[in-house]
Amino acid sequence: MGRSRGQKTRDRNKASLPQVPKNMKSDGNDVEFSKEMADGADLEALSRANAANQRVNARRKK
Repeated sequence: MGRSRGQKTRDRNKASLPQVPKNMKSDGNDVEFSKEMADGADLEALSRANAANQRVNARRKK
């Protein structure tokens, strides 16, 4: 009986946490990229990322 009293207060606090509005959330793709300033490693990373995205999209379509 004493144990449940501590859990009740913990669960009540979770409901009162503020929610983040959708316009403030980001998808993580907010990095600025310039091909003029890129070196070989950057271009290779970009091509690998594009290839990975194509593989993921191909799997989702099946």
